[in-house]
Amino acid sequence: MAGADSKVIWMDGRLVPFDQAQVHVLSHSLHYGSAAFEGVRAYKTADGRTAIFRAAEHMERFVRSMAAFGGECLYKEPALIDAMRETVKANDFDECYLRPIAYIGNETRGLKLPPVPKMQVAIAAWRWGKYLGADALTKGIKVRIASFRRPDVSSSLPWAKLSGNYLNSIMARREATLSGADEAILLDQQGYVAEGSGENIFVVKDGKMVTPPTAAVLPGITRDCVMEMAKAHGLSLVERAVTRNELYAADEVFFTGTAAEVTPIGEIDGYKIGKSAPGPITKRLADDFEKAVRGELKQYERWLTYV
Repeated sequence: MAGADSKVIWMDGRLVPFDQAQVHVLSHSLHYGSAAFEGVRAYKTADGRTAIFRAAEHMERFVRSMAAFGGECLYKEPALIDAMRETVKANDFDECYLRPIAYIGNETRGLKLPPVPKMQVAIAAWRWGKYLGADALTKGIKVRIASFRRPDVSSSLPWAKLSGNYLNSIMARREATLSGADEAILLDQQGYVAEGSGENIFVVKDGKMVTPPTAAVLPGITRDCVMEMAKAHGLSLVERAVTRNELYAADEVFFTGTAAEVTPIGEIDGYKIGKSAPGPITKRLADDFEKAVRGELKQYERWLTYV
């Protein structure tokens, strides 16, 4: 069970034993999805130290996500980073997945929130391997286009990582799983490619990379890493609308995300993608990403916050 090896969870400044980390059943966030969360990874680096990857960017987005529906975080970003450090140390992890979550307690009933709801914060950590399977990086994964569409930008807050946003992703992923696929790709309301259930997506054709713009999708932090790495390699990269047809005809397609890292896609709706997965560009970027999180590429050292 995920988290079974965790000893404690950080809750509003206290380290609470894992089995005692409880939230009231009448929490507003449980009933209405009014919670913000992050997914963060800590890695064991080449020199034996543990580093949280892009901690500052994750905590900045965490606080922004709360603010998207008027919530107030009682902790500044540096204090949240320190809390993640404390959580990793207290659990004796050399590497792990971190789940900061901000939620509203049981003081509020119904849909009407206070003008500035006070957010409670917890940070959990657990060991989590390859999100899409141990063989995903070498063999690629099987994906299907979901019948569920990404919500229109006018009816959601796509730049905020809010719990309520993810029911749509859960349904798309469930549909994919029941059909025998590993993951789903969601289209937007106009029928263009948006993202995976919890990942951004990149397409490669004739050595050129394209990724959907972030107008209606979450601007992923791993996405940002890959874009910077691609530019460092001199690769052609544009952000523009991507059609379903382009996926089927692509030489390479891959997902990016904190949980998924860089994961090649080998098949979409039964169409084999390219000659093999991973393709050469996907492999180059996946290798760079793995070296960056391990502290082996000095130009990306700024992305590491040592525990």
